[in-house]
Amino acid sequence: MAKHTYFITGISTEVGKTVASAIVTEALEADYWKPIQAGDLEHSDTHKVKDFVSNTKTQFHPNAFSLNTPMSPHAAAEIDGVHIKAAEIKRPKTKNHLVIEGAGGLLVPINDTETILDLIDAEDRVIVVSRHYLGSINHTLLTIDKLKQAGKTVFGILFSGAEHPTTESVIKKMSGVPVLGRIDEEPYFDRMVVKEYADSLKDSLQ
Repeated sequence: MAKHTYFITGISTEVGKTVASAIVTEALEADYWKPIQAGDLEHSDTHKVKDFVSNTKTQFHPNAFSLNTPMSPHAAAEIDGVHIKAAEIKRPKTKNHLVIEGAGGLLVPINDTETILDLIDAEDRVIVVSRHYLGSINHTLLTIDKLKQAGKTVFGILFSGAEHPTTESVIKKMSGVPVLGRIDEEPYFDRMVVKEYADSLKDSLQ
């Protein structure tokens, strides 16, 4: 079976990208990589995904940039006195599927001219994590529109949080993008819960 790279992006920050990344990683027994981590280095997204994943095949690749301040990467990099360039961020070599988790939304700057969008390759399977809030329809459709304009492969949408049927159905209709599934507002996430979601999503990710 051909191996694929799945790029997980969100419509904003705090929409559930990391839990979604863990579920996709577990479902595919894929490798996981977060190119840029800004802040929370002791309890980074890689640490969190590691705690959620129970298969033994997944490899966790080190961040290309580990920045100290929880800010937009371009600002956090400036504080640390480093300069991020998309061309210098080399993907880890693996014979496995690879799940890449972005930082915040698509147009989060990594320097004065480039954004997270510049880290996505045309053949990556992009999964957009959408969570309902006032304005989320606009943010989801703009994100998908931007990905299409940039020639990226929008693989599907993962809804996260409490179900909101009217929002979800209009996004599905207007975007024309497949809905891979939804991750409910759970009391907590642990390996067991992540495994259950991973099993239910397996088919739609292949």
